[in-house]
Amino acid sequence: MAVVSPLAKYKLVFLGDQSVGKTSIITRFMYDKFDTTYQATIGIDFLSKTMYLEDRTVRLQLWDTAGQERFRSLIPSYIRDSSVAVIVYDVANRQSFLNTAKWVEEVRTERGTDVIIVLVGNKTDLVDKRQVSIEEGDAKSREYGVMFIETSAKAGFNIKPLFRKIAAALPGMEAHSSAKQEGMVDVNLKSAGNASQSEQQGGGCPC
Repeated sequence: MAVVSPLAKYKLVFLGDQSVGKTSIITRFMYDKFDTTYQATIGIDFLSKTMYLEDRTVRLQLWDTAGQERFRSLIPSYIRDSSVAVIVYDVANRQSFLNTAKWVEEVRTERGTDVIIVLVGNKTDLVDKRQVSIEEGDAKSREYGVMFIETSAKAGFNIKPLFRKIAAALPGMEAHSSAKQEGMVDVNLKSAGNASQSEQQGGGCPC
């Protein structure tokens, strides 16, 4: 009889200033939709999703943190046992980009080098409002020594590649990711509930 190995679980904590789009990135990944009615995250939200990779299945536990200052004291305890820290900024908000320095510092204070950090420049759909270039984001990620990608939760741009990038870097995945093309790692987006609804919604939203 085949032995069923326990599902590997990895904790991803999403960090960044208020309104940079942390919740929207998670929602796009989980349900392939974009919610135009923005509500600020209160405290910490938790979602879980199974990713089906070419050679194994992993469970991603997504912790969505509030960006408001009054919730900052809660965050270190969630960083402490995380495998991945996703630090998001808004490419149309330079201050949110500058503030990534303190988020990186907070992660390193809690986890040292024993964590994967991904710097994410979100809202690339706001072309005319862009204040941070992709070159600046890339340079900053090199300075921090972390991974980097730009996304648009609204347009659905680079959301799957972001999570593929994370999956390939997870502990134990290094050998697989170096031997195979990144494109070979795929995400199964079948989820419970209304996950099949993938209609993109328009409208302006600060998320």
